[in-house]
Amino acid sequence: MAKATMDKSKVMEAFAGEIPDRNASDLYWEGSFADYLEVVQEHPEVTRNAFQRVYDMILAAGVKEYIDNKKKITHYNFFDNDRDGGRDAIFGLDIPLERFVNVLAAAAKGYGPERRIILLHGPVGSSKSTIVRLLKKGLECYTRIPEGALHTFAWHVPGELGGRATLPPEGDDTDEIFPCPMNEEPLRLVPVEHRQRMIEMLQGASPEGHQIAVEGELCPACRFIYRQLMTRYSGDWRKVLGHIRVNRLVMSEKDRIGIGTFQPKDEKNQDSTELTGDINYRKIAIYGSDSDPRAFNFDGEFNIANRGIIEFIEILKLDVAFLYDLLGATQEHVVKPKKFAQTDIDEVIIGHTNEAEYKKLLKNEYMEALRDRTIKIDIPYITKVSEEMKIHGKLYSPGKIPNVHIAPHTIDVAAMWAVLTRLEAPKKHGLTELQKMKLYDGKYLPGYTQETVKELRKETEREGMDGISPRYIQDKISNALITQTEGCLNPFMVLNELDKGLRYHSLITHEETRQSYGELIGVVKDEYEDIVKNEVRRALSADAGAIKKLAMNYIDNIKAYLLKEKVKDRYTGKDQEPDERLMRAIEEKIDIPESRKDDFRKEIMNFIGALAIDGKEFEYDTNDRLRRALELKLFEDQKDSIKLTSVISSSVDREAQEKIDVVKARMKKEMGYCEICSTDVLNFVSSIFARGDAKEE
Repeated sequence: MAKATMDKSKVMEAFAGEIPDRNASDLYWEGSFADYLEVVQEHPEVTRNAFQRVYDMILAAGVKEYIDNKKKITHYNFFDNDRDGGRDAIFGLDIPLERFVNVLAAAAKGYGPERRIILLHGPVGSSKSTIVRLLKKGLECYTRIPEGALHTFAWHVPGELGGRATLPPEGDDTDEIFPCPMNEEPLRLVPVEHRQRMIEMLQGASPEGHQIAVEGELCPACRFIYRQLMTRYSGDWRKVLGHIRVNRLVMSEKDRIGIGTFQPKDEKNQDSTELTGDINYRKIAIYGSDSDPRAFNFDGEFNIANRGIIEFIEILKLDVAFLYDLLGATQEHVVKPKKFAQTDIDEVIIGHTNEAEYKKLLKNEYMEALRDRTIKIDIPYITKVSEEMKIHGKLYSPGKIPNVHIAPHTIDVAAMWAVLTRLEAPKKHGLTELQKMKLYDGKYLPGYTQETVKELRKETEREGMDGISPRYIQDKISNALITQTEGCLNPFMVLNELDKGLRYHSLITHEETRQSYGELIGVVKDEYEDIVKNEVRRALSADAGAIKKLAMNYIDNIKAYLLKEKVKDRYTGKDQEPDERLMRAIEEKIDIPESRKDDFRKEIMNFIGALAIDGKEFEYDTNDRLRRALELKLFEDQKDSIKLTSVISSSVDREAQEKIDVVKARMKKEMGYCEICSTDVLNFVSSIFARGDAKEE
């Protein structure tokens, strides 16, 4: 049967209407210089400098504030990358990002950092490049919306003044269009000696809005045309401006407009003209001189990044010859194109480098001037397991990998190990690295408070600056996915891949480090054993009604105990003393000693009271420690009803098999297991019980 076809013209008609941008009329706005002055009067923020624009762009996405270890932290939504569905989202780095945005804020207010290079420094794979990529993509989008609008201009000049052969304006057979090669602010066309007066007049319309401040002078090419026209019109500035057409400027890295990227190459091939532009030898024949600005390509990275942002990839690998251009661009906001005077620029200069290159900088005396003009911001690895899991969850969350089920805790154990390699051993408090990891992640440990966490962070020197990169974790998870054959990836497969890969890890240069990382694999395996044993217990004792009943019984008893009251028996209705035996049987499951029982009981009642103040009802699982204690107690009461060791027996009777099937069904429905991994976990935990390793035995 022939396929249905649509007339070509109809296809074009249906599709063409969707292509133009929704803001097309705004994006392609064009007007005279006088029209632009009206825009400035209504929206003075269009004249913002590069730092102000980048800072406002970040704030425009919104902020959230929260308390972490008694310290107020600001989270900037911009770095969640909601615009791209979180593809480049930054996790667990709110404190370094807050330092970074504070630098931008100070620069936007002209406090000094605007004359510095912002250097993101950290280990490989710590999100340095991603942060800059977000800024560049953000600028592209921000300059497309009304709030981020900015403008530049083009000259419409007689043919002999034009710098490039383009189509003339409609109805004009003589003029050529010469766009400003550096996309400058149109108010730079106002002579410096008269600029302040004009700014005051413009500001008068909106004195409470953005404070207009325009610095710098025209680039050499625009200055040349400006001079020629001033001569032609005997200094009549208004007639000169008659040749100006102002237009919206939309930044684009692909089109090299407002966003530049410089990556050092082989030292022998580095050329400073990549930064400041070069002579166009074909045009020398037209204009007769290599010092005519129309015969110069202002297309170096500093030139094209004007009014936006320039990224220096591995900035410290730059040849010393580039140092002079970089220092001038940083401190004085000028660059020196070949054969021309210093040219004003307005851009955020941001670089990133790794630890090894930064150590070289510290030793290189020729780079002292660069060090003095650099604001270093450390971007460490994540030290919270829950945040590290978010990185890998983007790639390996349930349903993301076709035809492969990822067992519960597979990503968790990889994240745990990664974080453990980055933590420094606690110097006091009698903690292990595993306990420290849990405290950092907000977990509660008896005897430790938020104050403990603050002290732990203060005593560290380089925490997060060493350890395993997220890239290594992802490489090994992908290896495990490829090599698995059953359609299910479990934690032991990933841990084994991580362990094997240590032998060939190119960034681990010391055998002691390799050995300590291997030992941490064992720590994570032990932790995983505890996790799955608890989950199997929960599955065995997953009668929600029974747990809730036990919980209410415990709460009634501790309430009566603390208030020195009697408890009414549920069955006989008689008053009796609180059941100390029941309370201690539950509390002992989570190692609450006799001497601390009153503290724990008061803690539970205070917790219930706090929930009531917030209008919330208490449920047994809202307090993690109590939930675990109740599950362990119920498991102990019910464990004889099913012999877990029967799972690994060669012959299982029908009744036992039915109970095992019920447990597996609970694990699949409530915990995310599949048939394969639920069977594996039950076999694993059964083998532990069989060899007598379970705590209960």
